[in-house]
Amino acid sequence: MTNGYRSGFVAIVGRPNVGKSTFMNRIIKEQVAITSPKAQTTRNKIQGIYTDDERQIVFLDTPGIHKPHNGLDQYMDKAAISALKEVDAVLFMTEAGQQAGPGDKFIIDELSNVKAPVFLILNKIDLVNPDDIAPQIDEYKDLLDFSEVIPISATNGNNVEDLIDSLTAHLPEGPKYYDEDQITDHPEYFIVGELIREKILSDTRDEIPHSVAVIVEQMNQRTESGKLQVEATIYVERDSQKAIVIGKGASMLKNIGIGSRIKIEHLLGEKINLKLWVKVKKNWRDDPLFLARAGYSVKDIN
Repeated sequence: MTNGYRSGFVAIVGRPNVGKSTFMNRIIKEQVAITSPKAQTTRNKIQGIYTDDERQIVFLDTPGIHKPHNGLDQYMDKAAISALKEVDAVLFMTEAGQQAGPGDKFIIDELSNVKAPVFLILNKIDLVNPDDIAPQIDEYKDLLDFSEVIPISATNGNNVEDLIDSLTAHLPEGPKYYDEDQITDHPEYFIVGELIREKILSDTRDEIPHSVAVIVEQMNQRTESGKLQVEATIYVERDSQKAIVIGKGASMLKNIGIGSRIKIEHLLGEKINLKLWVKVKKNWRDDPLFLARAGYSVKDIN
């Protein structure tokens, strides 16, 4: 299918917490990337696939680019920057009404070497005075010659359809790379683990920093009642963090299990029996072998 049909790959880059994952989920109309008010929630390049009768756009939601402090941070930065090598267009997302900071300028330096068209996306326009947007656009245009500038609200959907149409015009004619009902290329194991991690970030708030990892051990057996058995291990770096995740009388772990089970059942379309364990793995963010086991593979960023 190439007769007028357009398809391509689009990277979404930006500083942490500017709304990249919220935008991805808005486009796909399903949760393929977890969201949290905490920065650096996304750790991998998450592919979300948008398909209709006119186009197929494969979005790469990348980790927020930031100054690295450990091996995991370095992986996340490399994952984000490597996405620029393999796409037909780039969405550089920043917050509406905010001046360009050092992090934005670092990303723009990387984008100056990108041959694909780069869009400036000003997100969260629902939270600012429209008069604050024009000066910001002028500032960013002085830093890079963007193909297009589009203010949006990923939360409310403002201008999102217009963005899709503008992107389509920059994509080459091509086939459907994925079946039209496929919304991501990540295995269910990965998304299930991410949904559990999202619930941990939500329930523990500032008590647990981003030193938590979730590994789904198995989800290919069934209970006697026919439910799918899902077993996952939550890893933290310190005993004190383990105590927080478990909670008094295992109350916190129970809430994490109940909340994430609901989203996992929606994802899989069936009832599950979810078992969670909590273990301490000191300094796992600097352990290459553990990072690979947890899904942060070096091959994804080469």
